[in-house]
Amino acid sequence: MEILELLPSSFGYVIFAYFYSWIMLSYLGIKVGAARKKYDVKYPTMYSDKEQVFNCIQRAHQNTLEVYPQWLVFQTIAALVYPTSAAVLGAIWVTSRFSYAWGYYTGDPAKRMKGAYGYIASWFCPLFALFTKEICLAIACGFSFKQPL
Repeated sequence: MEILELLPSSFGYVIFAYFYSWIMLSYLGIKVGAARKKYDVKYPTMYSDKEQVFNCIQRAHQNTLEVYPQWLVFQTIAALVYPTSAAVLGAIWVTSRFSYAWGYYTGDPAKRMKGAYGYIASWFCPLFALFTKEICLAIACGFSFKQPL
């Protein structure tokens, strides 16, 4: 059995969400690189003792990297059963990370909360993943789900 036969037909939307997340991570990384030049923070130094704005730019990127693996796992699991919903939640989450970063880039860490709407996706994607697990477990145990007429 080929892997494509196992994936829902609308799983392609989820691939777009993954690609969108790659664009977001690339953007955040480029911003950190530019900030390193601007504020003269050399590698391997992670944070500056003098430049709070640099630290905020770096934290926006680092915090996103800290939560990204969990997002990928829950996004993928949820997408196996709810691909369109997972893709929409993924787009919301990725967009919220831009808002989060732009708020953080001001140098005022409190403004990062402009991206708080991403918590919607952060909570619903794991819930969908949980429901997916329950459905897969039920199928593995021999339960069948009848389609509504």
